[in-house]
Amino acid sequence: MLVLANENTMPRASTTTTKSKRSPSKAPRRGAGHTHTVVYDVSKQLRTPKEMAAYLEAWLVEAPDDAAGISRALGDIARAVGMSKVAKQSGLSRESLYKALSEDGNPSLDTILRVARAVGVRFHASAA
Repeated sequence: MLVLANENTMPRASTTTTKSKRSPSKAPRRGAGHTHTVVYDVSKQLRTPKEMAAYLEAWLVEAPDDAAGISRALGDIARAVGMSKVAKQSGLSRESLYKALSEDGNPSLDTILRVARAVGVRFHASAA
């Protein structure tokens, strides 16, 4: 036997409403259930000279042809140390450091070597 469903045989949703158990003073928190995204700043994670050297080494090993990435990594390290301190020790202005070590920057080798010396890291050469 075949039974076809029509509006008389379909189950209906309950139309009774229930009161919320929340009192008016305990309204839901604003943004509850939503994801809050924050900007990750690696320079806040670089605390020791060893961590800084390891971070730069990782860039040099993993992306040796990414000059912009390597200079940004050096910029991250400079921000971790403090741009004013790096500017003073390197003999460069703080503004020029921000510009040279930014995503769009194109620092000279002289700038890179001065910043590396100021933050306490060295570059090593080895056979490929």
